[in-house]
Amino acid sequence: MKRIAKRIALTLLALFAVAAVVFGAFYATRIQTIGSIKQETSYDDGYYLYTMDVAYDYDLDAILQKDVRTNQEFLDAVLAESLPLLPVHMTAPDYGCTAFTAKAADGEVRMGRNYDFKLDTSALLVRCAPKGGYRSIALAALNNVKADVPDASVSKRLACVTAPFICLDGMNEKGVSIAVLTLDSEPALQDTGKKALPTTLAIRLVLDRAATTEEAVELLSGYDIFATSGRDYHFYITDASGDGRVVEWDPSDASRPLKATPMRAITNFYALYPDLVQPNQKNGIYGHGKERWEAVEKVFDAQEYQDDAVVWDALRASAQDPNPQDVTSNTQWSAVYDDTALTLRVCLRRNWADVIEFKL
Repeated sequence: MKRIAKRIALTLLALFAVAAVVFGAFYATRIQTIGSIKQETSYDDGYYLYTMDVAYDYDLDAILQKDVRTNQEFLDAVLAESLPLLPVHMTAPDYGCTAFTAKAADGEVRMGRNYDFKLDTSALLVRCAPKGGYRSIALAALNNVKADVPDASVSKRLACVTAPFICLDGMNEKGVSIAVLTLDSEPALQDTGKKALPTTLAIRLVLDRAATTEEAVELLSGYDIFATSGRDYHFYITDASGDGRVVEWDPSDASRPLKATPMRAITNFYALYPDLVQPNQKNGIYGHGKERWEAVEKVFDAQEYQDDAVVWDALRASAQDPNPQDVTSNTQWSAVYDDTALTLRVCLRRNWADVIEFKL
């Protein structure tokens, strides 16, 4: 009997050892990803800018093929791809903001972006180099995975591994940049027989696979959009040629068809219906924030070309102070994606004198 018990114990130990080796091998690149997390800034408010290099080989198609159509399905699919077998939780985010395209005299094209959200957050700059896809840099809000201080615990560091799928703006090596902005209409959930595309996966899809704005629009057209976390959204996309478009799903049509409208700048109102939106007020389903759009346009109209200094003037003019009553207030970061030089310059919470530059 003792011999049998001993054999069972040895067998179990061997199985545990094999499982540990397999688990370690499977998670090696995820551990490498976690190990790359680096704090880049330090402020008294405790919310910082971090960077992370994604070393694991994620499978975007595996998530898209699941055809997720609820927030929980989306979160489960992201966690299954990034952190399989581990009990990590996350919440779906909201997004405010301003975005625009600027063309300089030397031909350089930049996308300016203010990310506005009433709750303070640390930011994570995510570097991705997917197999068969384009390299990219993008920004994620760490409060969306409850990891504002990644070093605080193992679970918070693990949560950062999901960052490729929760980025809110970014740029790829082809000079395509994209940002998401919230709207006031009912959340879009198309049902045309195509696979569903959750909001932040749309950003990852464009960054990984679009070489131009036109290609980005074509990619998004191939899916049924699914607006996550109970809000509606549109995207601002531009490329190295300066082809800036607002991609949105028409709220006046029950089928919510995709429409791509050329625009130099946009905030939280429909580019399809600018005449139905007045500044400094809510305008029903058509949105708000037109006063910030006007501020950007005023800066741009004063210059024939928009060099780097003009871009930052526009970001300052459209930035917002905290307002607990307004979800799209409180500029968390201001970013300038240079689609020509492939650089990103970013500052947190209107710290205009503290701008950090990154190269793709």
